[in-house]
Amino acid sequence: MKVAVYDTQSFDREYLTRKDWEFDHALSFFEAKLTPETAALAIGHPCISCSVGDQLDAKTLPLLAGLGVKLIALRSAGYNHVDLNETDRLGLRVVRVPAYSPNAVAEHATALLLALDRHIPKAYNRVRDLDFSLQGLMGFDLFGKTVGLIGTGKIGSVMAKIMNGFGCRVLAFDPKPDAILAAAKQVTYVPLTELYMKSDIISLHVPLTPETHHIIAADALGLMKNGVYIINTGRGALIDTRALISGLKTGHIGAAGLDVYEEEEGVFYQDLSDHVLKDDILARLLTFPNVLVTSHQAFFTREAVTNIARTTLQNITDFANGLPLKNEVRAETHLIPPTPVLRGRVAV
Repeated sequence: MKVAVYDTQSFDREYLTRKDWEFDHALSFFEAKLTPETAALAIGHPCISCSVGDQLDAKTLPLLAGLGVKLIALRSAGYNHVDLNETDRLGLRVVRVPAYSPNAVAEHATALLLALDRHIPKAYNRVRDLDFSLQGLMGFDLFGKTVGLIGTGKIGSVMAKIMNGFGCRVLAFDPKPDAILAAAKQVTYVPLTELYMKSDIISLHVPLTPETHHIIAADALGLMKNGVYIINTGRGALIDTRALISGLKTGHIGAAGLDVYEEEEGVFYQDLSDHVLKDDILARLLTFPNVLVTSHQAFFTREAVTNIARTTLQNITDFANGLPLKNEVRAETHLIPPTPVLRGRVAV
């Protein structure tokens, strides 16, 4: 099947090409992101493959349908950037990669936490200047701390096991509690407000939906312990960044580890070292010594990228052969049970 691969990074080309010998598709790689202006690149390709930065909205999707595109193969688990009502209306099928490597993301979340707790970036820079002093480098034991996990799906459940390994008490909130985790006493499910109030560390592992948008905002931050650590490897808009900055300025937030950012499009995955950063909010975040930002790389392991390539190509093969699409998402898929949080407003 002919496939137009948008927003191609070097690793996309390498791993998709490496795995395609098993599937034998005709892959056309384009570095350009999908926009209404670049939609024409899909001419002659009944399938396109997209990343999280591509524009799959009511402006672009009709153009793709008009070009004969039938399948959109996402190279991501998240699909909040896709107008699923529009794809359903146009008869476009959408498939995703639901679980490329939960371990990769949970391990990166743990790395952010440990780096902040033990001041690894500061220590690294000091030693390179031959400053071996310990002033300002004191951390804390994770053992005995209370970790709050918002979301206990595939990634959140791995994170729970890791935190249990450190000897933490793990609280969790999820509209669909994991009975196995609870029965094994690896987590204790509590209302979201209780999680906010009792956690020393909060880690986010939920998809971005209207219900989870700004799940951490000013109201939620006001309930949290003084000095709370916040880790986000999910989606940037789970956190109200302006509220986060306010909490950092007052010292209420002890530290923040962010692999994602609300307005990361056009910034993350780009080399801007010779440019002026035009995003004032991100620039402000980067001034805090207790904030660690990475460029949406939590997924980026050999195992995860291999799984993304394999599952993406298998999804395309299943479509080409008329088989059931087990990883398909439709408009009704996007609907989840409402949580007690709407745009940062906490139900008490």
